[in-house]
Amino acid sequence: MTTKMSHGSTHAGSGTPHLTSGWLAFAGTLALVVGAFNVIDGLVALFRDDYYLVGANDILVFDYGTWGWIWLAIGIVQIAVGAGILTGRMWARATGVALAVLAAIGHLAFLQAFPIWSVLVIALCVLLIYALTAPPAGARG
Repeated sequence: MTTKMSHGSTHAGSGTPHLTSGWLAFAGTLALVVGAFNVIDGLVALFRDDYYLVGANDILVFDYGTWGWIWLAIGIVQIAVGAGILTGRMWARATGVALAVLAAIGHLAFLQAFPIWSVLVIALCVLLIYALTAPPAGARG
């Protein structure tokens, strides 16, 4: 007898069966991309603060150096979470949602400094939240 596997089915073989989900593979990849974008944003804020459209006094809450460290830290953690999502870790899904919300809110504050980049990252964060919450609870990427 042969076993046919398809999207959304359970895996046959040793170990416990689990659901597969293309959404989680997409979410893991998207978390890696958003994390890389945030790392790039952080490095630019740290090393080239004259790159942004407004002065340091016009940005909400912090100066560019502080935002650079914030984006760098969030980006590195998002990359690690993306790898966790791709390996099927539930903690990574929950952390991914929380980090996507934080990044989206942070990019709202950063919107005046770099509007197109921030709108793009906010849209990707919303898509990431959906991709992490849409699959069934026991699904793996």
